Amino acid sequence: MPGLETLTSEASLASVTSEATMNFTMTTQDPVLVIQKNIDNFFLIVMGIIVFLMQCGFAFLEAGSVRSKNTVNILIKNMLDLLIGGIAYWAMGWAIAYGETGNGFIGTSQFFSYQMQHEKYPFWFFQFVFAATAATIVSGSIAERCCFSAYFVYSIIITGWVYPPVTHWAWDDHGWLKALGYADFAGSGVVHVLGGTCALVGCFFIGPRIGRFKNSPPPTHMPGHSVPLAGLGGFILLFGFLAFNGGSQLKISRPGDTEAVGIAIVNTILGGSAGGIMAMVWNYIENKKWSYLITLNGALTGMVSLCAGCNVYEPWAGLVVGMLAGCVYYGVSKLMVKCKLDDPLDAVAVHLGGGSLGVLAVPFFKQAVGILWQGHITEAWELLGINLAGLLTIMAWSAFWSTFIFGGLQYFNNLRIGEQTEIKGNDITKHGEAAYPKDAWVEEQYTRNSSHVGLPPNMKMDFTPNNDVDNKTGVSNMAYAEANERM
Repeated sequence: MPGLETLTSEASLASVTSEATMNFTMTTQDPVLVIQKNIDNFFLIVMGIIVFLMQCGFAFLEAGSVRSKNTVNILIKNMLDLLIGGIAYWAMGWAIAYGETGNGFIGTSQFFSYQMQHEKYPFWFFQFVFAATAATIVSGSIAERCCFSAYFVYSIIITGWVYPPVTHWAWDDHGWLKALGYADFAGSGVVHVLGGTCALVGCFFIGPRIGRFKNSPPPTHMPGHSVPLAGLGGFILLFGFLAFNGGSQLKISRPGDTEAVGIAIVNTILGGSAGGIMAMVWNYIENKKWSYLITLNGALTGMVSLCAGCNVYEPWAGLVVGMLAGCVYYGVSKLMVKCKLDDPLDAVAVHLGGGSLGVLAVPFFKQAVGILWQGHITEAWELLGINLAGLLTIMAWSAFWSTFIFGGLQYFNNLRIGEQTEIKGNDITKHGEAAYPKDAWVEEQYTRNSSHVGLPPNMKMDFTPNNDVDNKTGVSNMAYAEANERM
């Protein structure tokens, strides 16, 4: 067939031409530049993978901080942050944040990665895991009572629309905040203030868990079911923050890059250390208890506060900012309870509190040029004004859209689960899976003639819903009487 032969010949010619063009391009590039680019991209990939692991940390921390009846629910939501976020960021998030065409407000090209150069994919990956972090912050503040469908809505909108323009403003070369000189190295404001503000608005609209705040103080304490799980998640997050901040250098091949990554990591460690110790001390002063979970949240807040300036601080400044972060965390956490805002993970205190401090600390502690050194000249105060304006803009933007999201979901009665579902828990009702099935404790050598026969002695108690009497001791558990649930 002559037509077929012609098509085959043309296809072969096109293939040879394309391969020749590629080979010519590779041979004409400076080998040193190629190696540098590959090293930088590999650096981004490795750091991105470590930041990706922070989703595991969030999952464990949130799972341990909720009651056992909602463990599966919070785990699947953390997984969906990645699954939904990956598609949303590929479809539109990247284009809005870093599209090659656009203006100071928004990018307008490379939707669905159309005409996007392959060499940009390492950077795409690194930015995606940051976007997933911003969405995950919200899930902790509204845990145990949010509709599953509502989660889909806010996760898509935050990852695909709310977060990307802010990264464009602050980090893209065309962004208006970057043009002004806004300083936020790894996202105290861009990631954490945005996520924390959305968490605060969501917490306000969804309301507290049943029984959390009674008519008279003090509020009912509703601890999570597993401190070890929360602790494991916390350690993973502390580890991930080293890449979150260190990786924000974005390159490793230029002179001074390794030094910048090193000082960023050292400051992150010192900030987390000081924040954890300060929060622990404040809690001991007030309650005479050495709380592990408060210490952990204080350490996380310290690392959040170091995101903005960890590359421009001397270690002593990182330590001071971390100490302030521990105080901010403890104060905001108490303020949330005072305002009857129920945040099971203290996400608002950690991210909004720590992130705000981080953005405002840079103008004061920036080595040699901050207000502490150059407070007598105008230029030193200009950065404070710019960072304050950026902080307020980010808060206003995220508050507006999260009000639209959560207010709209509430208006259509699709934000909060029903009372009976909340009492019984999401796991069995919504997912058909229990995190800790009772039958998993039954050994095969025991018979199963009743719900108690075959169970180890420590499991022989009445698991009937809404029963507030422990059958082993006969003692009523009044702490959860209002919530009609103790697990």
